[in-house]
Amino acid sequence: MTTLTRRLRPSDVNPEKKGVAEQCARDEQEDEDSGDCKAIRLTLMEEVLLLGLKDKEGYTSFWNDCISAGLRGGILIELALRGRVQLEPATLRRKRLIDRKVLLKSDTPTGDVLLDETLKHMRATDPAETVQTWIELLTGETWNPFKLQYQLRNVRERLAKNLVEKGILTTEKQNFLLFDMTTHPVMNTTEKQRLVRKVQDSVLDRWVKDPHRMDKRTLALLVLAHYSDILENVFSSLADEKYDVATNRSKELLDLDPEVESCKPNATEMIWAVLAAFNKS
Repeated sequence: MTTLTRRLRPSDVNPEKKGVAEQCARDEQEDEDSGDCKAIRLTLMEEVLLLGLKDKEGYTSFWNDCISAGLRGGILIELALRGRVQLEPATLRRKRLIDRKVLLKSDTPTGDVLLDETLKHMRATDPAETVQTWIELLTGETWNPFKLQYQLRNVRERLAKNLVEKGILTTEKQNFLLFDMTTHPVMNTTEKQRLVRKVQDSVLDRWVKDPHRMDKRTLALLVLAHYSDILENVFSSLADEKYDVATNRSKELLDLDPEVESCKPNATEMIWAVLAAFNKS
């Protein structure tokens, strides 16, 4: 994975379901507060893929081998934000984020195929696994042949089809000498630019310095975009001075100690646990 570098100058419901519903309502309210209420609702995984796609070509860089794990990390954070999973409480034996297991809080379907498939895997897994292990299992990076069944297949293509259905991407066939490949060029450039500006503004005009005052989904997107090696692309359209400010502030944010930040008030533990897992890998 490359790192950001300084640019040279040129009604009746049970309590569990009620809690999930309240969590979803809070998420929607946060979107409205962050100015995204008029935007198309996207999952974190869809946002990461959209940021990583080349607009005209319709595919991610062939040299990017980080985005697969980034997308799986996005699945875990998305499930946590929707109230479906959580980290087990810290104990003396399991105090660090990377040692704590992911617990199923609710198996109520989300309506998203990838999220629900992951929930199904978690429900069938005993004992529970850590964040880092789940990222490895969902990407298929495991030496245990009995756990290859947990791999989520064709994730990028399935996310791309979701974005096609939402009117953001289109589908084309491109010939690459020896083979044909299905690509998904960006059709709704307005939506992608909105997403790019959202990330840029989070470290520029809307910079709050304290990550716990930042919109949770935006914070998660910064973490995922960095590890997926696409944050550099997001900042590439900025003028030199703003580029330097954006890269320095994002580095400042991503260099924070996840263990310390996860213990602060209003912290979303899963975001910091995913960052801790990425830092360890």
